[in-house]
Amino acid sequence: MRTRLTLSAGLVACALAAGAPALAGDPTDPSGPVAGRAGQTGQGRSPDVPRALHPQDSSGDRPGRIAPPRTTAHPRTSTSGRVSWRVAPGVKYTRWTQTDARGPIVAHLLTIDPDTPGLKIDYASMGSVRRVAPVKDILAADRAVAGVNGDFYDIGHTGAPLGLGKDRQRGLLHARQDGWNNAFFIDAHGEPGIDDLPMTARILFHPQLPVTNLNSPFVAPGGIGIYTPRWGRTAGYSVTQGQKEHVREVVVANGRVVSNRARLSTDRAITGFLLVGRGDSADLLRRQLPTGTRVRAQWSLAGHPQMAISGNHFLVHEGVIRAVDDRILAPRTAVGVDADTGEVLLLVVDGRSQRSRGYTMVELADLMVDLGADEAVNLDGGGSSTMVGRNRKGATAVLNTPSDGFQRWVANAVAITYHRPRG
Repeated sequence: MRTRLTLSAGLVACALAAGAPALAGDPTDPSGPVAGRAGQTGQGRSPDVPRALHPQDSSGDRPGRIAPPRTTAHPRTSTSGRVSWRVAPGVKYTRWTQTDARGPIVAHLLTIDPDTPGLKIDYASMGSVRRVAPVKDILAADRAVAGVNGDFYDIGHTGAPLGLGKDRQRGLLHARQDGWNNAFFIDAHGEPGIDDLPMTARILFHPQLPVTNLNSPFVAPGGIGIYTPRWGRTAGYSVTQGQKEHVREVVVANGRVVSNRARLSTDRAITGFLLVGRGDSADLLRRQLPTGTRVRAQWSLAGHPQMAISGNHFLVHEGVIRAVDDRILAPRTAVGVDADTGEVLLLVVDGRSQRSRGYTMVELADLMVDLGADEAVNLDGGGSSTMVGRNRKGATAVLNTPSDGFQRWVANAVAITYHRPRG
């Protein structure tokens, strides 16, 4: 059963935990500035400067507009201009305009039946975790028929997604032990779901070494990050948020430690894998993994899903609306699951224009519930919000209107592929 919650002052603490602005100057402040433009991956800014890694609305730095307050005279919402077509077997696209006292929005919905023979939902990226590209290009690389942008990412720096990503073919590409694990996934039995997916990782025979990150844009303070060839080229002190003291880099090749030093490498190819430690963990790496030590590492996600991709927090979870922010308007992207039908819902709401004002988080959650979602998670929004699919003529096109006026370069996407079954 889907339940609507009334906002109250008692939910302020939940708002902070869910990604509301932190204190100014905090390197994890979602409201703080994020230097650089879309598509950059670390040039033009000293890695010593802390940067925002937990944006509330978008990976970009453009602030959202404040929504006018709701009133008791709030008129009934009107809907107009509805159009729809079949993108592929099991995939339907629908667009409509919805207007209320706050103004109009234009919504774009992909309704997917994952039980359709030949249809799959997958994680998509351009190869290395750090590589960014337009959504259309990312989906083309997977030969997808449709999809939307995915997780928030470290825009203007490493380019890496902030949370987790697992590809059906390439396996688990990046993840965090905790803190950014609210995810959409296809489970081991092929069923869609939304839940918290913690990562478990370890260095075999060295249980004292706390592995907190896999191919993440930063290593948790006091933790250890694993960086594999999937990451791309090394990013230096960006992965320690500019911290240069009490850090350690261990290089493992052919199952043995070949280097253990207090300096982090920059722009180097990774063979084998790296371990990067911060704080006390840097000292543990120094003492426990001298050159020549045999080392193996393992990592996995809870439940071993076939694919997974994270957003910043739940909109709807266990049938209850979890969103609390009803102030900031922005373009939005969300993914939801209808438990009754088994359908997956991919939604993009345009914003920052006269045609479409954008949505608050509460409005986004409300719409997902109205569409039938029992579970939903917020994906990257703002200028990142992009939906791609086959148009009525069968050509692949951008179906919404990205607020930047062009496709922002992003880190990953939710991809829908279709291959006609044989026979």
